[in-house]
Amino acid sequence: MSVQKKKARAGFLIILPSLAFIGIFVYYFIFLTLRTSTSNWNSFSSLLSGEYKFVGLRNYQRLFMDPRFQTDLWNTLFFTLFFLAGCIILGIFLANIIDKKLKGSSFFQNLFLFPMAISFVVTGTVWGWIFAPGNIPTSPQGINLLLENLGWSNLQWMWYTSTQSIGKFNLALIPVVIAATWQMSGYVMAMYLAGLRAIPEEMIEAAQVDGATGTQLFWRIKMPMLRPITLSAMIVIGHMSLKIFDLIYAMTGSGPNNVTDMPAVYMFEQMFRSNRYAVASAIAIIMLVMVAAVIVPYLYSSFRGER
Repeated sequence: MSVQKKKARAGFLIILPSLAFIGIFVYYFIFLTLRTSTSNWNSFSSLLSGEYKFVGLRNYQRLFMDPRFQTDLWNTLFFTLFFLAGCIILGIFLANIIDKKLKGSSFFQNLFLFPMAISFVVTGTVWGWIFAPGNIPTSPQGINLLLENLGWSNLQWMWYTSTQSIGKFNLALIPVVIAATWQMSGYVMAMYLAGLRAIPEEMIEAAQVDGATGTQLFWRIKMPMLRPITLSAMIVIGHMSLKIFDLIYAMTGSGPNNVTDMPAVYMFEQMFRSNRYAVASAIAIIMLVMVAAVIVPYLYSSFRGER
């Protein structure tokens, strides 16, 4: 046997345990979840009986006819759009400021990145206190109390307990988007900052010699070169928003009339409170498909570009 074949065999044996664990604990459990989602296991007794009855797509049909799940999908859409836009806009803004290397920029770079080190549970708890509306106008709390002390009581609002909406967009999602953007914008800033500092100085200097203004320099030189960073940020933030659970559960729960409800929260309640295992599995598969719709095209383009 040649040395090259021995190395290949040794390499395969090294990664074999990892492949086995991935096969069992990822793909096999995905298969079990899919199988459960097409069953009648919607009670604890049916699960214990172990009798599998195939019901096809019935659980999925019921979900898409469920007003709560329809609200969850709209909430996910709006949360994803505003969370994504907030993180990218704020991330670019902060990265450009820090890239100027002003005095104290290193301190602020660490300060902006620090929230990412905090779990979403902590973020949800703290921002839940901040946006807690209290009883308006008698005993406001959080921001509403601050507004009262500043003499701006007319700006007090119910925040994440509000049932107001604009079309399908529940305004109660605004505080949730603010909390999520606060936590993840520093991460996006770090990505853009790395991209900005990778741009050759000669290119920037040449553009300045040609008379490019700061705005032209940003939009015509920097931003085109930062497109891969933007795409990566959109993929990371997008897939996080599609399966968000801990922030929502800690901060607001489902909210009144499910105004801040998300598919992951609904899945949790169906699985662990209602024992509707098949429905919960169907929600999980739908979430998997949504995340795959974001991740798979990115992976395909990356692998294709490496050839």
